[in-house]
Amino acid sequence: MPYDPEKDKVLRRWKCEQTGLVVSINQYGDGGAKLQIGPRILTKRDGTEGAPVKAGRLSMEDFLWLYDLMDEIRDEMTRLNRPE
Repeated sequence: MPYDPEKDKVLRRWKCEQTGLVVSINQYGDGGAKLQIGPRILTKRDGTEGAPVKAGRLSMEDFLWLYDLMDEIRDEMTRLNRPE
């Protein structure tokens, strides 16, 4: 079965303003919600967003930002993956 972009949904998204790292909860079709770390969307000098790039290795700033979000991410993932 080929990939269908219509079935790919972003359910929740967070962005670190300092580093551009994006973390999101995504779902494909009827599958379970999954956590995605990356991409990184950097802000250009003119204030607009640049093209997404791979997240790569996380800096201490990225790690601490993500660590602070963990409880919120866990709660959201638990809520989204509950059987109906």
